[in-house]
Amino acid sequence: MQWNQVIHGDCLVVLSVLGGGFADLAYLDPPFNTGRTMHASNGRYSDRWADVASYLSFLRPRVEAVHRALRQTGSILLHCDWRTCHHARLLLDDVFGAENFINHLVWHYGLGGSSPRRFARKHDDILFYGKGPEYYFEAPMVRARSNRMKGMRKKASDVIDVPSINNMARERVGYPTQKPLSLLAMLVEACCPKEGMVLDPFCGSGTSLLAAKHGGRRYVGIDQNPQAVKIARRRCANRAGSSLARQ
Repeated sequence: MQWNQVIHGDCLVVLSVLGGGFADLAYLDPPFNTGRTMHASNGRYSDRWADVASYLSFLRPRVEAVHRALRQTGSILLHCDWRTCHHARLLLDDVFGAENFINHLVWHYGLGGSSPRRFARKHDDILFYGKGPEYYFEAPMVRARSNRMKGMRKKASDVIDVPSINNMARERVGYPTQKPLSLLAMLVEACCPKEGMVLDPFCGSGTSLLAAKHGGRRYVGIDQNPQAVKIARRRCANRAGSSLARQ
């Protein structure tokens, strides 16, 4: 098996070929069941299921395949939002075991609209589970905000403040669900050992793979959208964009 590659296909099929026990960290950013068609500069895809049960019927076997792909010391980060987070947590409890729950992370990104009928929705959810009790973790350090610790750094909390990518950012590649590289870099460095393997079965524009590459980890990305695969391969092969500071 060749590592550091982006594979075109349904992750359920691809993972059955790759076998088990090879990944140290799986980051999943699957469709959120928004009920919309997602448009990008280079194509579009549907993010629509008939109901939550249909969506979970799609997600469950893929989460089970990821569980098989992880080493015993591996872990999963499942990125979701308010639509399915509560369902996804019960699914992960079932597949990984409730005793292997580690964190419910909140990615607070700030941007987005508001409504006169509800509190403004300004975060996504990331569910962190180990395959077993011996999972890898090294707490990331962030800038302290209190006056008492001014100029110092502290261990990150379960609320991650990273701005979403604005429309004019150099990092943006025109993919509708692209996540910030700084967010994925934090997660990969915290949850995957150096020279470990990052698996992203819904890799989209390849941000998690780029974070793995920058951080000295290996990676395998999978996506059934050929345009996503093209973008991810280009980003990971782009030597001119290899500096995290430039992104």
